[in-house]
Amino acid sequence: MNSLAGKVRYWWRELSGEAVYDRYVAHTRACDPDAEVLSRWEFERKRMDEREADPREGFRCC
Repeated sequence: MNSLAGKVRYWWRELSGEAVYDRYVAHTRACDPDAEVLSRWEFERKRMDEREADPREGFRCC
């Protein structure tokens, strides 16, 4: 990842939130190798539901 393109890709994934799923998978497998890992769709759906349920996130007013 020494190239400029690699660095840009890394930061793009971090800023866009795309790397969150990769960290979730790595953490889940490290903590419990037998645990079922959510698919990307399931993970994003759960993440969005949690964000929308929290009024501090600013998605809903009530």
